[in-house]
Amino acid sequence: MGRISVMSLTCSARNVVPGVCVSFRRCYDFSFATTGKVRRYNHFIRMMKPVYTFDDLISRDVLDAGAEKPARLAVIGFPVAHSASPQMHQPALDACGIDARYIRLEVEPGKIAEAFQKMRALGFTGCNVTVPHKLDALENCDEVDPAARALGAVNTVRFDADATRGFNTDGPGFANAIEDEFGVPLASLKVAIAGAGGGAGQAIAAQCVRLGVAKLVLINRTVEKLGPLVERLREAGSKTEIIPLSFAEASLASHCRACDLIVNTSSLGLKPGDPSVLTSECLKPGHIVYDTIYQPSVTPLLALAMESGCRTANGLSMLLHQGVLAYRHWFPGSDPLPVMRAALAQRVS
Repeated sequence: MGRISVMSLTCSARNVVPGVCVSFRRCYDFSFATTGKVRRYNHFIRMMKPVYTFDDLISRDVLDAGAEKPARLAVIGFPVAHSASPQMHQPALDACGIDARYIRLEVEPGKIAEAFQKMRALGFTGCNVTVPHKLDALENCDEVDPAARALGAVNTVRFDADATRGFNTDGPGFANAIEDEFGVPLASLKVAIAGAGGGAGQAIAAQCVRLGVAKLVLINRTVEKLGPLVERLREAGSKTEIIPLSFAEASLASHCRACDLIVNTSSLGLKPGDPSVLTSECLKPGHIVYDTIYQPSVTPLLALAMESGCRTANGLSMLLHQGVLAYRHWFPGSDPLPVMRAALAQRVS
């Protein structure tokens, strides 16, 4: 046996393996002499992970293996594989000529403080923070923007030389998304939020109060968990009528039907087989129903809302607008909106 042909591979980086990025450095030729030894080789293929983990924050050699650009930005969550943030932020970075890569980083609950320390040491510019870490992120920043403090959660972090700074773009991003999707300002609507006890729910609730909505219905599995949020919102001095309810409350349907906008900020609908977070009795024709989940694009709540004659949208537009605001925290003066919008449109086309 004089020569063994191991593999011939011709493809683009997009179609090798779904969900895996491949970096081609040089053309490889594996040839074996009769001794069985490798006679020559001059190429190798290195894989970049679709999802990185806390353990990958050990060194730049590990984190950037196979990459043309260094990882400087990330979305942190648990889980995080579903996040579309890299598909939105990376085109903006490339269009602006910024030598950086945006990655998905899966970090287990309880490890945010250590993750931030490691990211600072590795020279990260910042990160987005998603479920379930938004409340922990607030507690692990040296400085928190007053608006983020009022919103009760951090979803954007910037690692400056002197401090780790936290911001929240969920609330303003949500307001921009509602006006973008439906052509009405959030301030003009009566709002019900399902899953209001979580980070996104609290941020949207605080934004509603800041804008002075007339009525705000906060719905959670345990109404007791809403106590601190309701107290904080009422201390803001707004004239907003705030009504905390549990999902089991008998008056839930009537309160929801009295609102203009129904928002789901819970994770119910994210997994196959999940039921709708609300029943059809809570919906009426003409309602605006917004689900902050964007994958799947049509959740059980949105499907039910469509059947009920409601106007609907998923969380992709909120992702877009909060992402634009986050990007501007990292790179002040930039305008990534057109590029990010086009990138997300391509993703769903």
